[in-house]
Amino acid sequence: MKLAVASGKGGTGKTSLACALARALGPRAALLDCDVEEPNAGIFLRPAIDSETTITSLVPVIDAAKCKGHGRCQEVCEYNAIKLFNGKPYLFDHLCHSCGGCALACPEGAITERPRPIGVTRTGMAGDIFFADGILNIGEAAPVPLIKAVKRLAPPDRDLIIDCPPGTSCPMINAVKGSDFCLLVSEPTPFGLSDLKIAVETLRRINIPHALIINRSDKGDGAMERWCAEEKIEILLKIPFDIEIARAYSRGETMLEARPEYAAALCSIFSRLRVEAET
Repeated sequence: MKLAVASGKGGTGKTSLACALARALGPRAALLDCDVEEPNAGIFLRPAIDSETTITSLVPVIDAAKCKGHGRCQEVCEYNAIKLFNGKPYLFDHLCHSCGGCALACPEGAITERPRPIGVTRTGMAGDIFFADGILNIGEAAPVPLIKAVKRLAPPDRDLIIDCPPGTSCPMINAVKGSDFCLLVSEPTPFGLSDLKIAVETLRRINIPHALIINRSDKGDGAMERWCAEEKIEILLKIPFDIEIARAYSRGETMLEARPEYAAALCSIFSRLRVEAET
């Protein structure tokens, strides 16, 4: 089963819960940290990294001697990565999405492509849990190619937990895409509810089934629960604020180190979602 763990905003406890779920599942689990702009699942799982691979993205190379300044490259680029100044193209390579359209469109064949490193993927084992993450190079504007590279590392013989980037933009969508189910993690604050609504709308648009876990559930006023009831969104678990869980988090430990009794609840949730995904 492929289970994405996502949130409409950062700071809800998404990564901590994803790592706790991996710990609860044990040897049948694989965790992919697809939050490549700020990967931190490794802090909780402490994997022994045994491989690291540089990931590249193709960017255009413009031969000024061949270029006649027709501007077809500028016309086809949806991301404004190529602009003409005084009849000569200028490349903003960090805006390039490596679609190859400019090279195909150039009538003089003045554009070729070269690989440019954008980050690294890493794999290893955290005890008996398979672990993979990606680290985007500082200054890179497009994390999606690296997210896709991390997802390609998923072992076929394990249940997959994907720790998604926060928010609802392209990185989150690409991390969630292809999952059997998305487990949303939120907190019952006005900001949490506002961003949860956007996350739910996003998942509905890409047709990914989803449910909710509410973290620090005793700090809210019931507005999140009422909205979920109106929208028929199931709340699978409520985790009240717990100072021992907070202390474990500050030590880089999952909630299971402080409250091992949650392991049974997390395994039960996963087993139920697997059954639903298979039917």
